[in-house]
Amino acid sequence: MRQKKSVGEYLAFLSVKYEVDPEEFLYALRLAEEHEESGCDKLSIQCRGKIKNNFIFLIKMESEVVAQFPISEEFLFNESNHLRNFMDTDVIRRYIARKARTATANSIKDLQTGMRHVNLKVKILEVAEPKHVFTRYGNHASVAKASIADETGTIKLNLWNGQIGSVSAGDTVQIENARVSTFRGERQMSLEKTGSLNVEISAICL
Repeated sequence: MRQKKSVGEYLAFLSVKYEVDPEEFLYALRLAEEHEESGCDKLSIQCRGKIKNNFIFLIKMESEVVAQFPISEEFLFNESNHLRNFMDTDVIRRYIARKARTATANSIKDLQTGMRHVNLKVKILEVAEPKHVFTRYGNHASVAKASIADETGTIKLNLWNGQIGSVSAGDTVQIENARVSTFRGERQMSLEKTGSLNVEISAICL
């Protein structure tokens, strides 16, 4: 049976989902109760009234309604309540992990562990000597780490078997459909099964 989130957990989740500061969000809710309306970054907040000891809040982003919920008077005006204290929950951790997996990256500095389907244009700085390894699937394979870079940073790219000879130091390469992981504390990239490396061919002027 799914456990119902507390109001603090729910508000913390909303602040993460809509990328607003949690304490500013809580302060904006208190202002909306006092003045009927307030704003927090891209969110607009309305207090729609009070039912028994609960205030009813409506949250919009532009013209879209994103949430409507009650908050008890006791919670809203308890000065010891801080939404940051509700951040360490399974719901928020799963949401952040899921968002990281589906996030897009336009440069190496934007890469985060867990990202998938990453497309980047990079330069090959160096390709290390291949090593022969025994994979977890029981197969022998060759793997080489390539150092790749763009204007924002560097990262290692794992090249397997036939991928190893397809690029050389100095090549400019378009990487399609890669994933980001961490090995021994260092970020690295690998191609997905449907991933590809496309070397750009420089035009030769005659």
